[in-house]
Amino acid sequence: MTIRAHMMDQPLMISDILRHAANCHGETQIITRLPENGEIHRQGYFQTHERTKQLANALKKKLKIKSGERVSTIAWNSHRHFELYYGISGMGAVIHTVNPRLDPKQLIWMLEHAGSKAVFFDKTFAPLIDGIAKHCKGVKNWILMSDKSHLDCVSTKCLSYEELIADYPAEFDWPVFDENAAAGLCYTSGTTGDPKGVLYSHRSNILHAMACNSADVIGVGSRGVMLPVVPMFHVNAWGIPYACPMSGATLVMPGAQMDGPSIHELLESENVTYVAGVPTVWLGLLEYLQKNNKRIDSVQRVLIGGSALPEALLRAYEDEYGVEMQQGWGMTEMSPLGTVNVPLPKHDDLSREEIIKIKLKQGRLVYGVGMRIVDDEGNELPWDGASSGHVQVRGPWVSSGYFRGAGADSFTKDGWFQTGDVAHLDGDGYMTITDRSKDVIKTGGEWISSIDLENAAMGHPSVAMAAVVGRPHPKWQERPLMVIQLREGFEPDPNSILEYLSGQVPKWWLPDGIEFIDEMPIGATGKILKTKLREIYADYVFPDVDA
Repeated sequence: MTIRAHMMDQPLMISDILRHAANCHGETQIITRLPENGEIHRQGYFQTHERTKQLANALKKKLKIKSGERVSTIAWNSHRHFELYYGISGMGAVIHTVNPRLDPKQLIWMLEHAGSKAVFFDKTFAPLIDGIAKHCKGVKNWILMSDKSHLDCVSTKCLSYEELIADYPAEFDWPVFDENAAAGLCYTSGTTGDPKGVLYSHRSNILHAMACNSADVIGVGSRGVMLPVVPMFHVNAWGIPYACPMSGATLVMPGAQMDGPSIHELLESENVTYVAGVPTVWLGLLEYLQKNNKRIDSVQRVLIGGSALPEALLRAYEDEYGVEMQQGWGMTEMSPLGTVNVPLPKHDDLSREEIIKIKLKQGRLVYGVGMRIVDDEGNELPWDGASSGHVQVRGPWVSSGYFRGAGADSFTKDGWFQTGDVAHLDGDGYMTITDRSKDVIKTGGEWISSIDLENAAMGHPSVAMAAVVGRPHPKWQERPLMVIQLREGFEPDPNSILEYLSGQVPKWWLPDGIEFIDEMPIGATGKILKTKLREIYADYVFPDVDA
């Protein structure tokens, strides 16, 4: 028989994170390159908490936002966006972060589906707002995230952020309510069909942030300086806006300028120690560093997610710049972290090449995430580092369903979320993704990993980006087509690519076709759009096949 413990029943509230940061790390700064003019802005967690209370008052009294209502943001990483994270959810409403890179029609659909009552946006997106505002019937207020001097950039009737909060006091009693109440809403990218909304709770976000602060996950700590290049409109910026104030880390917000020179300038001027973002960002920064003989000596670690870490990128940063590359994996439905790659003590005596093999895995399970690998019939597979199957997850920060009831087929009858990834697990809990279920190339009854092929190609000196898609073949069902974006100054040479790959992958994996593209299609979250590549090469016929 169990007995109930005598512990306080204190709900986990997001507002408590910022209150803690204000009390214990009040002078620790949030540093922003302002999206409206590129200037550097600095304010501490104490001041941020004061301004957030002003915002909460304005939301409640001026905009008449009620508990549970959705308030949307179309914005870059900044101190104002950070304030919205806490002000909206802290007063009981739901922050809906919108990806501005999506098609305008999809944005309109999303705002209407979310039932957004107000939209906060950066000056960069003024033309976008002017284009969509008249179609968003449910939105009552549009707020430019700047002062009133920039209001002439937009034709849509709107308020300015600074003017909105200026008349309200920095006194607000943060309400306490059910910790399972919705705090945030983020939609999947919707590459097929309509996007699906994932509702995060106060409880899930706080537990996720606590896991992020573990030493073997992100663990920035109060001495750390974090630059999240991953956007705040993309899955809670991987939990960083919650984890950093919880631990007292300095935050450096890049605003709208995400190019190599701008990122490098912030890394150097603010002595950034930890950076997080998708591989395409680090490819651009690497090219800038190499061309201009620059260094990033303050940076200790880079967390890469969104797509697999190419071996060539890992070697370049670690060998040339002494920066530890750390790979992570997760999904919108997972808040998003599921695994992070940190070598174990038993790996200390391994050779450099053996360590690299470990680092190219997607990482070890973060405590709180349950995972199983199943075959096509749903039978669970062993953690033997070889048995690949479909990845299913569950946990306190994993979604149990979608907003307004969409996508029920994404969940098993016994409550697991079906990720759509194909992977294997080893005895230490390291996961290695071999493909997405929809991207696996089946040739003659065998599977070819498009991810492994792409990563191998990235090691060729002429390759900037590589993507592999399966195309129909009369004999083998499907064969791999490799699409390559070259580095500047190189000419197409498919034979050189094939010769290089022949020493990296099994012979029967070698692509039957190699095509060169001027610019790889990149999606809203920084990933290569394979759906677009399949459209571009829909009628492709391999050279050795008679059309």
